[in-house]
Amino acid sequence: MLRYDAPTAAEAAKLMELYRSGSSFFFSSPRKTLLTHGEYSRLSIPSGNDNRSLPERVAELLGAAKQAGRTEAVVVGAIPFNTLQPANLFIPLTAQWYDSLQFTTGEAPERPQISGYEVQPVPGPTQFKQGVDRVLELIRQDVLQKAVLSRTLYIHLPQALQIPQILYHLAYYHAHGYTFAVPLLPELSLSTSPDAIASTRTLFGASPELLVTKKGLRIQANPLAGSAARSEDPVEDERRAAALLSSAKDRYEHAVVIDAVAAALQPYCSKLDVPPGPSLIQTKAMWHLSTEINGVLKDDAVTSLDLALAMHPTPAICGTPSDAARNVIQEIEPFDRGFYSGAVGWLDANGDGEWAVTIRCAETEGQFMRVFAGAGIVTGSDADAELAETSAKFRTILAAMGLNEQQPMTLKEE
Repeated sequence: MLRYDAPTAAEAAKLMELYRSGSSFFFSSPRKTLLTHGEYSRLSIPSGNDNRSLPERVAELLGAAKQAGRTEAVVVGAIPFNTLQPANLFIPLTAQWYDSLQFTTGEAPERPQISGYEVQPVPGPTQFKQGVDRVLELIRQDVLQKAVLSRTLYIHLPQALQIPQILYHLAYYHAHGYTFAVPLLPELSLSTSPDAIASTRTLFGASPELLVTKKGLRIQANPLAGSAARSEDPVEDERRAAALLSSAKDRYEHAVVIDAVAAALQPYCSKLDVPPGPSLIQTKAMWHLSTEINGVLKDDAVTSLDLALAMHPTPAICGTPSDAARNVIQEIEPFDRGFYSGAVGWLDANGDGEWAVTIRCAETEGQFMRVFAGAGIVTGSDADAELAETSAKFRTILAAMGLNEQQPMTLKEE
């Protein structure tokens, strides 16, 4: 039986104790928290002659569950950056809903102290900066206005991660964001180790960026673009925030994203409120330019998944024009993004749901992990600064595991 509990405040520590690696989906937001167990049915990988859209196939999955008596079924999971790749979406056996997480102690959660690990950056710093320079040249040639280049840290750990402990840390420090963990199907390419292949594969992270949320006719999106690393010095931190808010380069990068998101949502809305300028939001590691967009749908049959896919990928994680940026990313990035810079969230039988952009995230299987971070390249970008921005963004995940840039690492640059 599916359990849809009336929302109550959930004490984070106790809720994390219920999480089960390999079978639980976890998603917390400022509005509510969802924890599921098991798998009732999964979205199948489409055959070559299956021309149905992803929303159509998900609607069929929910329809079959409804016919079987699961009238309140919810679809959960992740959508990849490249929507031509299979989505990881399923209906769980059980689902428990709660209000936003509650932390009953003022003490910060303990975090693991991992040592004896190896880190291989892909691409290496030099290659990444060459990629930034290549994008800047294409911008000068008017091939595109913006492209988001990313890199990954491929990490070999001394033991498998304890996901509940990491989720607790991420949720504690990112209470205004979107903490998530998604069980994924095994993927042989993550490791050549038989032990790793047999173990659990999980996508997890703490995204600051809402792609879209929908309840009835009301929708909200909260695009982020334009970033600056935080400082532990309060005076310097305030200076960086002010500099970001006044930066012509970052405001231009932000405006490109807002224009694209508004254009994607407008056809669905009878009313759309787009503020005239950005505001600042903060995470533990970063400052971001943020614009909260609110709208009213013309038709409540439009689902949160329809809206998410109408916007995805936004210029915040791809670039503009989208096709040109995707081509440049494929040319320059030496790895497959997979679910990084995709979307993670849930959709219920009414079409309501919430989807976050899959950033500040990692993918782990056994003793192997990949951490992801990217930076938007526009006119005025500097290769060294963009490299530093990706390093700052890595810290969200690395800090949750007790890893930091001061701790000795074995670096293997490609």
